[in-house]
Amino acid sequence: MQNTLERKSIKNIDFNCDLAQSFGIYKNNSEFNLLDYVSSVNISCGFHAGDPLTIKNALLKAKEKNVVVGAHIGFDDIQGFGYRPISLDEDELEALVIYQVGALMTFAKSFKLEIEHVRPHGAMYKQAGEDFNFACTIAKAVKKCSQWLVYYGASGDVTAKVGEYLNIPVAQEISLNKIYNIDGSVDYSTKDIENTDTSVSRLKLLLSNSQVYNNEGGKTVVEADTIHFTNRIVNAQELVVRAREIVSPLPVNYKNVCESGWV
Repeated sequence: MQNTLERKSIKNIDFNCDLAQSFGIYKNNSEFNLLDYVSSVNISCGFHAGDPLTIKNALLKAKEKNVVVGAHIGFDDIQGFGYRPISLDEDELEALVIYQVGALMTFAKSFKLEIEHVRPHGAMYKQAGEDFNFACTIAKAVKKCSQWLVYYGASGDVTAKVGEYLNIPVAQEISLNKIYNIDGSVDYSTKDIENTDTSVSRLKLLLSNSQVYNNEGGKTVVEADTIHFTNRIVNAQELVVRAREIVSPLPVNYKNVCESGWV
């Protein structure tokens, strides 16, 4: 990948974070600390996290802050927080996706909201970034729910090819706290970066040259439409605040409209 893409500056980029990452008595209210600084949110749909009241509160918070809403889908594994891979055939996976997206779409409409994107979670996200057929099954299911939904996936060839193959809008995602392989894929064997200055320098490199530092000491060119901010690192709020000082984020759909010349 680093040899096939041209380095370029990034003028517009989305910031996204996850919401409704709670269930029953297990609360995660710290996630709302990021809400003032992002342009889109991914709301858990009840399988890896999220119960009806948690989802409702997340939708209302997103509406209050006027941020774009998306569905955060995962494997049916609430005990493992969706971090454990589950083997499903195509029909099972398609049904799993449509069930979650459809539930959130209907929930959102009850509050006069529309969801605009779908982002896989945990083990589903990882597999979707590595397995083209798996990612295509997810994206096909997303497209059956609505042809206007944007499919969020890890930056790389798989996500790009899914978009081209299925003619579905995709958003390629980067995380400032992740370490990357030389081909631009996430190195899941390493721990997250929790040093704000280090992550901010990575943001500046991404915005100026469309590059990430890789695990071999070099730089790799990547495509980036959105940056994911997790609240599962100790410096989560400090990082998103610093990032917002450097660039004002725009939702992916708005960015696409701007680039089309409509506005």
